[in-house]
Amino acid sequence: MSIVTRPAGRRVRVIFRGEVIADSRDAVAMEEGADPVVFYFPRRDVQMEKLARTAHSTHCPHKGDASYYSIVGGPDNAVWSYETPRADMQAIEGLLAFYPDKVDSISVG
Repeated sequence: MSIVTRPAGRRVRVIFRGEVIADSRDAVAMEEGADPVVFYFPRRDVQMEKLARTAHSTHCPHKGDASYYSIVGGPDNAVWSYETPRADMQAIEGLLAFYPDKVDSISVG
């Protein structure tokens, strides 16, 4: 599987219930084959008080172990992070990504 990470190069925002919960000019875009681009946000650009860590975790053979966060008052496990990714995925270490179907929108530009 070919995975490409690069700076998004544009402002990326996440809206949930009409409120901006992530807003970054430093997001990382990840492309995995035919899948849609996933944007990973630095924690400093995310309203972390709106997130609650869960016990849920998953393993990806290409990226490593992911931990999850729910949106407070919103959907469970809506956000994930590779806090200790595989060595070749350091570009996303500790960054946060949002499931697009669990937020209002993820906008670029």
